[in-house]
Amino acid sequence: MNPRRVRDIDYQLLPGSERKTIDIIIERNGEVVVRPPVDYSPEQVDAVVESKRMWIYRNLAEWRDLNATSVVREWVNGETFLYLGRSYRLSLVIGQAPDLKLKEGRFCLNRQLIDEGGSDAARKAFEVYYSEKGLMRLKERVRYYAAKVGVTPTSVKVKNMNYRWASCNKNNILEFHWKCMMAPPKVIDYIIVHELCHIHCRNHSDVFWNEVDKVMPDYKERKEWLRVNGSGLDL
Repeated sequence: MNPRRVRDIDYQLLPGSERKTIDIIIERNGEVVVRPPVDYSPEQVDAVVESKRMWIYRNLAEWRDLNATSVVREWVNGETFLYLGRSYRLSLVIGQAPDLKLKEGRFCLNRQLIDEGGSDAARKAFEVYYSEKGLMRLKERVRYYAAKVGVTPTSVKVKNMNYRWASCNKNNILEFHWKCMMAPPKVIDYIIVHELCHIHCRNHSDVFWNEVDKVMPDYKERKEWLRVNGSGLDL
């Protein structure tokens, strides 16, 4: 990515794509990312960002409001952690293998893991759990919705996507953030359909959203839930 600045707006310029319009996105970390058509010069992109600055200001202000209450969890008995939209309390146990499992309505975490590795080790255990469970669920749901969208993705992966929920690359490989597994199932399905529809249309034009609407008529409600509650899907 190429960092650029227009007035007081810092943004990341992505490589051009075979799109007809510029795509401006406020990422989950508040970063402004711009993907232009392949034939746009950096100066042309600057001009468009300048023309959209009020929209960018408004969305950045909204992002700051939504992220002002980000959740910080502690690794103690009784703390709550999300899985598929539900909250489960944490129980620290002794001598458990594997290090983390969901049992009888609680997340049971090996206390020795924290004693020896601290919060980083505990966080890693959750990341592994969400990744393994997520890959199974996401593959199943991708198969289900791919048939409805009428596309065939190359593969499905779960990884740390930094501040993105998911992506669909030019080879039609779908990648999902392991944090998606904290969201309710209907929101996870929205993220899946969103990426599958990018196989039809690589931008966020009306054509793209029409494809999403065909498969998921209530996508706006699910999208809004993610926008409002996304900052709470964290460890």
